[in-house]
Amino acid sequence: MFARTLARLPVRAPVATAAQTAAVAAPSRRALSATAISRSDKLFVHRDTPTNNANVPFAFSPENAKRAAEIIAKYPPQYKKGAIMPLLDLGQRQLGYTSLGVMQEVARMVESPPMRVYEVATFYTMYNRDPVGKYFVQVCTTTPCQLCGSTKILHAIEDHLGVKAGQTTKDNLFTVVEVECAGACVNAPVVAFNDDYYEDLTPAAIKSILDAFKRGEKPVPGPISGRKGCEPLPGATTLTEEPTGPGFGLQAALRE
Repeated sequence: MFARTLARLPVRAPVATAAQTAAVAAPSRRALSATAISRSDKLFVHRDTPTNNANVPFAFSPENAKRAAEIIAKYPPQYKKGAIMPLLDLGQRQLGYTSLGVMQEVARMVESPPMRVYEVATFYTMYNRDPVGKYFVQVCTTTPCQLCGSTKILHAIEDHLGVKAGQTTKDNLFTVVEVECAGACVNAPVVAFNDDYYEDLTPAAIKSILDAFKRGEKPVPGPISGRKGCEPLPGATTLTEEPTGPGFGLQAALRE
């Protein structure tokens, strides 16, 4: 009875306060800001070309086919898709770049939908989906290298070769790109030619290296400063003496 009585009572809408009314009436405002557009020298959308389309097949050479089989054998049968990345790298090393044919052949070998392989190849910048020059010049311009003069190194390369980052020389000898962190920050600035790192560079040194490659020579990789590995530039500061032998510092009784 009491519940039915309550149900018949009129319901009054809550009265809004002056602050709430003002908040509703006032138009919302938001500060706008604009930043520069970040552009890339890569377009991660496939465009058919006469040499790179679905009708141009790819097949591993007998030697690489054997290597591919060894790579796939490292994974359980139900996880063969784990071999996609090393197989794409193998195909790129054979052809020179990761073409659509390479991706389709890898998808066939690991029994995966081609789209899964396309996703991997377009995500990782290590896969070049367009032909590159004989020497793939990767200039690290991340913060540590930039602080050590990588901008000057990049400009020296561009001026010496007559191309900009993202372009290939007319003789197809060099392709120049900017990359993020080559992982050799202590020896910055760093430039990779294919798989070899050249470190502690100067504008004069990088021009000399480019000229050597033009002559068909291969300069010795590593720091051009003369230091060994990643040791300090002035020279080693620790472990400068011959290491002590077994038993050093032990009590005489414990040496017996």
